[in-house]
Amino acid sequence: MSEQEHRDRLAERTLALVSISSVSRSEAEAMAYVSDQLPLEPLFASDDVLFATTARRDGRPFVVLAGHVDTVPAQANLPGRIEDGAVVGLGASDMKGGIAVMLAALKAVERSPAAERIGYEVVINSDEEVGSLASAPLIAQAARAKRAAFTYEPAALPDGTLAGERPGSGNFSIVVRGRSAHAGRNPEDGRNALLAAADLALRLSEAKRPGLSVNPSRIEGGSPSNVVPDLAVLRVNLRPRTPKDEQDAKPMIDSALAEVAAQHDVEIALHGGFGRPPKPLTAEAEALFELVRKAGTDLGQQIGWQPSGGVCDGNNIAACGVPVVDTMGVRGGKIHSIEEFLIADSLKERAALSALTILRLVAEGA
Repeated sequence: MSEQEHRDRLAERTLALVSISSVSRSEAEAMAYVSDQLPLEPLFASDDVLFATTARRDGRPFVVLAGHVDTVPAQANLPGRIEDGAVVGLGASDMKGGIAVMLAALKAVERSPAAERIGYEVVINSDEEVGSLASAPLIAQAARAKRAAFTYEPAALPDGTLAGERPGSGNFSIVVRGRSAHAGRNPEDGRNALLAAADLALRLSEAKRPGLSVNPSRIEGGSPSNVVPDLAVLRVNLRPRTPKDEQDAKPMIDSALAEVAAQHDVEIALHGGFGRPPKPLTAEAEALFELVRKAGTDLGQQIGWQPSGGVCDGNNIAACGVPVVDTMGVRGGKIHSIEEFLIADSLKERAALSALTILRLVAEGA
């Protein structure tokens, strides 16, 4: 098969995945597509998560490969297309192209003489874009005692640069309950929940600092204009850079809630939490990045990495003490839009990068 034919085949396979419904928490068809491609033994399978292992007599699983098939925004049955050397469509690079890279890499590994000594586990979920709440325990189970992990988010930059350290992320819903009253006759008897929520949003925003970003994103609630509103819900996202920043954020939130509750005479309930721990670049992780860089050099690919402000399942894997490179997917752009695209040449490039890195991990272990 020629280079062009191989690239075209990978692009067509990716297009098939892109054309499958992309609604979070409902990806049974995409899960089946993945499981049919490899000699996998399911350990757990549902519409939300596929967790499978290689069925080997030898070759205890030493690496976990993770990915997701849901997209943002969640839309169903949008056809993709191939044009000008790119696969275009919702989820093309984030991360159905990454899934195609994972499959191609593992197929190459399966064809190697070392295949019978290579054990790996695969976790594919359909709730990554909404926080991986259902799949996080299975991701942790898969990561347990592994030497390394790879996830297949798109490259951090179009040139293939990897994401290094990442912040954590916490999503919170804060329910404020006040007291309704007539806005004209007796407004002093009311306790304005909307005003208290706005005050809280400002206080939290002012608490941001270099190690902690705070984004109040939405206030829901209110009432007719002649009524003091008695209910409001504030939604906010916080991103701590380090575990200590996350630890310090918790008393800050509690203090802001207490101050606003006292000043406005309202009741406040906090819901949510930090679902993605910070992912620092540890010595073990840096060694894995260096292994990927060396594989890239030998393949004629220049591989570097830099900090990223985004979060992904790699955060959760790293929190298990496992070094992870979480942007092993394609080069592309315009993610989370219907014009999302991946560069078709990067499918083969990144598959070769993954396959060679996995084979060298095996050689190191031996």
